[in-house]
Amino acid sequence: MTAKVESENLALRLWFLTHRVRDLLRNCEDQIFGEYNITTEQYAVLATMKCLDEPVRVTDIARGLERSPNSVSMMIDRMVTAGLVRRVRDRNDRRVVNVFITDKGENALKPAILAGWEFIREILSPLSYEDRSTFVSLLETLKYRAFKYLNPRGDVEEMKRNEITSQADLVERLLRYTSTSTPEAKRQGGKKRKAV
Repeated sequence: MTAKVESENLALRLWFLTHRVRDLLRNCEDQIFGEYNITTEQYAVLATMKCLDEPVRVTDIARGLERSPNSVSMMIDRMVTAGLVRRVRDRNDRRVVNVFITDKGENALKPAILAGWEFIREILSPLSYEDRSTFVSLLETLKYRAFKYLNPRGDVEEMKRNEITSQADLVERLLRYTSTSTPEAKRQGGKKRKAV
């Protein structure tokens, strides 16, 4: 086998493997968050809202999730119907609509964050700190390359500045939020999870 063919086979294997891992991780998250009666997408919206400073608008959530405002607005509509969030018009500017998490959303999110964090630690446990750091760097390289593919004139540096995942205190913020959870939520979040 020539070096070129071997390189192309490796590239294709990497591409397929990236998609397969993403799909498996999503299935695991669906199972975990489903235990708290929320979907993985609903979890992502709620957790993103907790990482942002209130008040939160749909455009803020969309930027945090790196999704289109229209798709996030449709998710918010379904979450309003499910009773997880509510929309409230700004008193000073009626054109602005803020989104707030309801008690039902809070009761689902707190234990889901703990369960999600336990899952993350379990899945990443075989990787050393150095492996994780390298993996993050490689994934960021691919992410920014894909961003430039979709947005040839897009500003990657601005994208980097606006990324929620680059907040230094991200884990601290989420775990501090969960520390105010109810004893039941702590019990649910702290229970040992069956292998997925």
